[in-house]
Amino acid sequence: MHEPLTAAEYKALAAEIQFPTNAFIDGAFRPANSGKTFRTTNPATGEVLADIAACNARDVDFAVAKAREAFDDGRWQHLAPGERKTVLLKFAKLLERNRHELAVMESLDSGKPIRECQTVDVPDTIHTIRWHAELIDKLYDNTAPVGSKALTMVVREPVGVVGCVLPWNFPLLMLAWKIGPALAAGCSVIVKPAQETTLTTLHVAELAHEAGIPAGVFNVVPGGGKEVGEPIGMHMGVDMVAFTGSTPTGRRFLRYAADSNLKRVVLECGGKNPAVVLDDAEDLDLVAEQVVNGAFWNMGENCSATSRLIVDAKIKDELLQRIGAYMREWKTGDPLDPENRIGALVSKTHFEKVKSFLGDVKTEKLSVAHGGATHKSAYIEPTVVDGVTPASRLFQEEIFGPILSVTTFNSLGEAIALANDTNYGLTASVYTGSLRKAIKLSREIRAGVVTVNCFGEGDATTPFGGYKESGFGGRDKSVFAHDNYCELKTVWIDVSDRSVDETVR
Repeated sequence: MHEPLTAAEYKALAAEIQFPTNAFIDGAFRPANSGKTFRTTNPATGEVLADIAACNARDVDFAVAKAREAFDDGRWQHLAPGERKTVLLKFAKLLERNRHELAVMESLDSGKPIRECQTVDVPDTIHTIRWHAELIDKLYDNTAPVGSKALTMVVREPVGVVGCVLPWNFPLLMLAWKIGPALAAGCSVIVKPAQETTLTTLHVAELAHEAGIPAGVFNVVPGGGKEVGEPIGMHMGVDMVAFTGSTPTGRRFLRYAADSNLKRVVLECGGKNPAVVLDDAEDLDLVAEQVVNGAFWNMGENCSATSRLIVDAKIKDELLQRIGAYMREWKTGDPLDPENRIGALVSKTHFEKVKSFLGDVKTEKLSVAHGGATHKSAYIEPTVVDGVTPASRLFQEEIFGPILSVTTFNSLGEAIALANDTNYGLTASVYTGSLRKAIKLSREIRAGVVTVNCFGEGDATTPFGGYKESGFGGRDKSVFAHDNYCELKTVWIDVSDRSVDETVR
């Protein structure tokens, strides 16, 4: 891993960066057809960063036409697997060469702490592109056991033109989770970044083109959900949509698919994830460290955040004391200072939404065990709320902010019931010293990813996605993500004696 820069070096780099402002379509930056722009600001300071092209349905039409042209003429999909691999590896190398600039752009645009951008988001983005590049020439098609009278092949083919609709909380990493397997499969992509966080996606598209990804294969159309997201979802020329974001927006993409061409839709949506701590957990300091990381990483603006601590009543007080000790390491402040682990929430609108949950603490007469302060309509310090019941909004709704709710249980059955008392099912964490209990909880908690004695999401080799209202249609990461972007075709060849005899005659 490369060494991060100092706060002074990050600030100097921030002052020098030239931000991309136009859509990237057919290998070139272009203004919106309407000439309109929208403003993107630094959520930590309110400073205007850039005025970005505000695209609409006409820009989407143009991008789809160019993506379809690129797909149909085979300039990318018909390259040998090893050739696509070479281009994507060069792409990853360019991302690495520009890693500091990308990290600073990401921090300025989203409010994310620079230490997280530099040590997690950017390296994982590069690794994801490399991983899928290396997979390209290692996936074998199949034959089916149909006997000696036929030869049957089951082959993968790229699905076609893919709309990738991204969230604002992990702009770079979610981009990589989509375009890595889509480009590896041979698809053309049209990316709609979130309006709040457009800058790094535009820069990445520029680097992809420099690496040799042909014009029309990787397009970025910035703009609002109504103006760009809906036209992508409804477009008859888009074969698939890969979406990460809120569950209500995910539902809209399913409706768009039904009302258009029944395009494939893969959704990774929200989560209300439990961290279940049993009284036989062997190292409460480790548990406290992992619970703090799970709840407050990326300011809790994370669909896999373990925002519900479900803990055995016998050890709750001791665990909360240790959680408080670890929270002292999570300083809140300027995102460009590597000493800070909590940056600014992405917008004033989102700040007010998260802050409203602190109002529930007073209304419901709950106890704030740690934290609770807010600053400058941008910062909310890590907060732990004790005594939360399943009836509370704090227990049921996705907060997407640095607030951890605490609920106790008295039996294993009650713990499982509390963990599953949600419409979501994305991730869960289990802390116990008993292998038998770990297996039981891992199997009975309804979630797509369950970690034991740690918080995490696996790595590039493991699928990521959820049950219930957390996901639909497929998984991100791993070889299973590659399958999202492929069609399966059966080729049946008659090699029976009858066919040979008829050919001879």
